[in-house]
Amino acid sequence: MSPPDRDVPVREAVREYAALQPSLRPVTARYVELVTALLDEAGINYLSVDGRTKSVASFAAKAARQADGRAAYADPMLQITDQIGLRVITYVHSDVAAVAEVFEDQLRVLEDRDLGEETANAGRFGYASRHVLLEVGDPPPASYGDLVGHRASVQVRTVLQHAWAEFEHDIRYKGTVPENLAPDLDRRFTLAAGLLELADQEFSAIRARLQGSAPPTPPEADPSDPRISGQELAAFLAERYSDAGWSRTDHYGWISGLLLELGITSLDELAGLLTSVDPDAIIRRMGYRYPAGAVRRLDDALLAIFGEQYVSLTGNAHRVPLLRARLAKLTSSDE
Repeated sequence: MSPPDRDVPVREAVREYAALQPSLRPVTARYVELVTALLDEAGINYLSVDGRTKSVASFAAKAARQADGRAAYADPMLQITDQIGLRVITYVHSDVAAVAEVFEDQLRVLEDRDLGEETANAGRFGYASRHVLLEVGDPPPASYGDLVGHRASVQVRTVLQHAWAEFEHDIRYKGTVPENLAPDLDRRFTLAAGLLELADQEFSAIRARLQGSAPPTPPEADPSDPRISGQELAAFLAERYSDAGWSRTDHYGWISGLLLELGITSLDELAGLLTSVDPDAIIRRMGYRYPAGAVRRLDDALLAIFGEQYVSLTGNAHRVPLLRARLAKLTSSDE
């Protein structure tokens, strides 16, 4: 009797995944939408949220891996958890932790590994990224019931950590490293990782020193556009909410559009309007768990002033349930 074919489970898993993979693409896109919405709602400043559905070839290569002469994955369909993969890139390390907190608060976290911390605890410099395996909870976030039963593997890291990881991966896995050069390249990658960690710390220090000042200058305003320009609004909010962090650059233009819907087209009008609310009371009501940016602070102030009228603006159509939940906090009788 011939020995059992050890490749059979791998081939079966690859066939199963090949049949499933096209249906995972729209699920991946929906996860990107969900994570983007959650980070925007939390007011966290991030660079990008991207997603990809694992290719059949990549799944097959991973399913075929061996460890100590045995299959690394006894059940590839269950154990290969990055079939839906997302990547969140932030500017500084403190925002990596804030993103992870949002996931813990809003979704169901199945696994959370800080590989940068693990590397540091081993006394080394190298790959640094937060890896979070998550799924939607029960009940799922509004309008995201189609994600129930699907897990997503999310990498969260700073832009500098991302640059190191991408370059290192490209050299080691897509190129050929001669054996005689490997020790020197290992040393150089380690040196680069240490330098980037220092740069990450300096970026954090720079942002802390500039807290309360305007963020980098957005594009010049269009004179024919009646909205308050993003540049003017950014400077105004930096002074108004000096304890708040920067928001995403495009969000200044977005909330300027909401102000236009409300008929507010000048900073003088906006300043007068904001005198009608107590910012400290809003902070107490909202109980921010994350470092809310200046745009989120203005967003809540406008919600407190206009209530349902603000919720019903055309520019808010995509987030009505989230705004109503926030409005309930603002109007609650409990202080």
